[in-house]
Amino acid sequence: MDRDSSDEDDDRRNLTYRNDTTRSSFNVEELEPQMRRRSKLTFHKGYLFALVLPLLIVFIYFSIDIRSLFTSDISSFKFNTVSDQIRESQLQALHLLNQQQSSLLSIWNHTFVNSNNITTVQFDDIKATLLTQITLNKHMQQILLSPYKAGDTLQNGTALDPSSAGYSFHRCRKVDQKFSERRTIEWKPRRNKFLFAICLSGQMSNHLICLEKHMFFAAILNRALVIPSSRFDYQYNRVLDIEHINDCIGKKVVVPFEDFMKLKKNHAHIDKFICYFSTPQPCYMDGEHLKKLKSLGISMGKLEAAWKNEDVKNPSRKTVKDVEEKFGSDDDVIAVGDVYFADVERDWVLQPGGPIAHKCKTLIEPSKLILLTAERFIQTFLGSNFIALHFRRHGFLKFCNAKKPSCFYPIPQAADCITRMVERANSPVIYLSTDAAGSETGLLQSMIMLNGKTIPLVKRPPRNSAEKWDALLYRHGLEGDSQVEAMLDKTICAMASVFIGASGSTFTEDILRLRKDWGTASICDEYLCQGENPNFISGEE
Repeated sequence: MDRDSSDEDDDRRNLTYRNDTTRSSFNVEELEPQMRRRSKLTFHKGYLFALVLPLLIVFIYFSIDIRSLFTSDISSFKFNTVSDQIRESQLQALHLLNQQQSSLLSIWNHTFVNSNNITTVQFDDIKATLLTQITLNKHMQQILLSPYKAGDTLQNGTALDPSSAGYSFHRCRKVDQKFSERRTIEWKPRRNKFLFAICLSGQMSNHLICLEKHMFFAAILNRALVIPSSRFDYQYNRVLDIEHINDCIGKKVVVPFEDFMKLKKNHAHIDKFICYFSTPQPCYMDGEHLKKLKSLGISMGKLEAAWKNEDVKNPSRKTVKDVEEKFGSDDDVIAVGDVYFADVERDWVLQPGGPIAHKCKTLIEPSKLILLTAERFIQTFLGSNFIALHFRRHGFLKFCNAKKPSCFYPIPQAADCITRMVERANSPVIYLSTDAAGSETGLLQSMIMLNGKTIPLVKRPPRNSAEKWDALLYRHGLEGDSQVEAMLDKTICAMASVFIGASGSTFTEDILRLRKDWGTASICDEYLCQGENPNFISGEE
């Protein structure tokens, strides 16, 4: 750079300070100064041209649409460039997609819109798949048109907006339970006539089903039902809304054990103790249970069986008339046990809302605290559109393997079944109710993916004071109660868009009853990997 500056100074001295003299036409000595002056003019013109040229180019660039200029030239000369080939391919693809959409719409209009014969879930799947393809077709056309500023309006006017065109439907829609067509019986207890419920087989889910059947027996026999003491059975008032039952019936039909004992002045006598099953053990009563009843101030006579050969493993179908004949009595207090396996008026009992006339959706429902906690958990972690999965594992292997085929599925097979349901239900998250070990749930989570995206499995987290969704349970001393936790799980599952249950589990059976009664049951509800819409399960907890 110093060298360039020195040269420039020399040039300036040679050009500027040289003395002019009068030149003759052919004076050779004067030729050099003349050439230098010309060199000066040439130098200034070069600088001027270098400065003006970029400005000229910028002016032309912003004032003329170069792209259109060159495009028209290319078009006129028909240059076969790569961009032309891409453009031609896009237009051909648009044409083919338009043809496909027209054909799909024609099939839709002629097959589905005016059809009155859509009765199966499989046919609904075909319908949903067809609508998905039409919508996907529209989306593809919009993407192809976007470079040409065509927006989302197709030239042929065949673009489909399913919601506005009347073609949209929910693939996993709710089941019409037809509550108005229920067959019911009025529950009208006679004064001072009581039925003492005995439920001893299995765990809490079994006991709740047993209690529901006792309510039906009490309605048939026109008696008030006595809820067992927590010293003899579970503490039902921690998980159930007992007063809700009375409110729904409109009279006092259910009596807590403590109120019953007050009426009997803390000493009650069971006039007749009738066992529904005689085999393998009458009423599931042993010496320990008899001692517990006596310690509560209850006296009783001898246990008797309603039928001599009624076996819990093979219960026979009974009718209302059978119940009236075997259990009807004018005695003040009778006890009936255990009716969990009883098969009395199955179709009547399994109706949504149950067999008893009432003004609510369901008679037996979770306590208000559990309901509110479930709603807050869903609002915090899941949102309104979620699948609930009851994934029963612990102690289920032996029970399932006794069935043919087994209902215990390897993790990869279970994950595949669950993924198919996620795709069908179009739900972004799964609530997991399980007793499985972390090793199993971890593997299951890693294998549930759809379109390259992991579908999260959400479990209820441990108590955290920073989280407020479970504050009600904590304040009322219900946190950590295993039965409350189980009922909370059932309630969340019953509120799901779609439910996947475990075949043979009474936990699942309890959820299905709530879903039917609440009207949340979906046509996509199924037993894991079995593909059948659940109705009723007889099984063990």
